[in-house]
Amino acid sequence: MNAWGRTDATSIILKEHQQLTAATGGMLQFVRREKNDAMPGFVVFRSLLYYIREYPERIHHPKEEQYLFTRIRARTDEIDNVLDDLALQHAESEAKIEDLEHALTRYELGEDTALQDLRVLVECYASFCANHRRIEEEIVLPVALRVLTAEDWTEIDAAFGANRDPFEGIPLEEDLDKLFHMILNIIPQVGP
Repeated sequence: MNAWGRTDATSIILKEHQQLTAATGGMLQFVRREKNDAMPGFVVFRSLLYYIREYPERIHHPKEEQYLFTRIRARTDEIDNVLDDLALQHAESEAKIEDLEHALTRYELGEDTALQDLRVLVECYASFCANHRRIEEEIVLPVALRVLTAEDWTEIDAAFGANRDPFEGIPLEEDLDKLFHMILNIIPQVGP
């Protein structure tokens, strides 16, 4: 049981939020230290973008909307505006990842202002993600815990617990966890 008084979906959501925080933190380290050659090459940043596109963007966010947000809307309308904003942010997040990919490519090609442009985009994206997670954790999850039924949670828990790759028959979460840990092992820890 976690601090929310539940296991399963809430634990998975919080774990995935922590992983996204670590990934955005890795991107921040990259753009802040790249000029000093303190980071490995572009493959690390591309791996972080791949991880974010494949897990939070293609699995986590759609499941939040399809299962968690839909069930909350069925039980209450008190945070409909918040859920609408979060759904828009999910769509906006995907566009931001594409902008980051383009900025990284410009940096790889050696454009003069590319690192500064990439740095600004990464800092904006990290702030955007932190605010998004804060809203979900401080507003959405408490309402969900208050209004959703045991039946609702059974469906939501099953959905979040079933993050599998439909094409391979191999747990997608396991593959992405391996990628995530590989990325964390490559990125040097920033001291105080």
